[in-house]
Amino acid sequence: MTVEVIRAPTLSVPHGFLGRRGGVSTSVHAGLNVGLGSDDVPAAIAENRRRAAEAVLPGGRLVSVFQVHSADVVTVADPWDDATRPHADALVTDRSGLALGILTADCAPVLLADAEAGVVGAAHAGWKGAIGGVTDATIAAMEKLGARRERITTAIGPCIARASYEVDDAFARRFDEADPANERFFAPGKPGHHQFDLEAYVAHRLAAAGVTRIAALGLDTYGDEDRFFSFRRATHRGESAYGRQIAIIGL
Repeated sequence: MTVEVIRAPTLSVPHGFLGRRGGVSTSVHAGLNVGLGSDDVPAAIAENRRRAAEAVLPGGRLVSVFQVHSADVVTVADPWDDATRPHADALVTDRSGLALGILTADCAPVLLADAEAGVVGAAHAGWKGAIGGVTDATIAAMEKLGARRERITTAIGPCIARASYEVDDAFARRFDEADPANERFFAPGKPGHHQFDLEAYVAHRLAAAGVTRIAALGLDTYGDEDRFFSFRRATHRGESAYGRQIAIIGL
């Protein structure tokens, strides 16, 4: 099976949201597992990462970070070894040949580009990073490289959908305290619980930052087992491990 690359109509630079199709991993990691922190076979992870980069930016060097659910952004001038990757949740660059990669397994991958300026970015937006401003920080870092936010185009890739994302009152309260208008991203659930729309919230944060071209792909990682890995699905099943997919953008 070839690597499936999902592209967004808003982005004119090399990019792709990848799922689990086209990889060499087996068992609970079956498919294109690219998670360096997973307990998959290292050789399989390395081959999957090679295939992923080649499918999006042939000949490019894949660069990723040690993700910690922060709003920290790294500006990439030169690639680094996977073993020394910095702790952060977003990357930006104006250098060609670098494939910026963000790993997810329910969190929202966000790819950003100002094609005119030759600046791209990739952000990992779980709920902590999203409410903490990881997309705002990524846009600001792109501006330092010459991008202009009114020209930046974005896409939000496969992530857990509202129908699959049950949260409790305490979770919803965090967002209400940040902004009472955030109530619109929560639908009623069972008593004491709500259904959170992570994708819509991330799109709101991008729009509030001045981005006008946003593609939300509406793909549910939890609900589509054939195409995507999902941390929450694996947890609900009591599985001992889970795979990670990748979103890549470059110049």
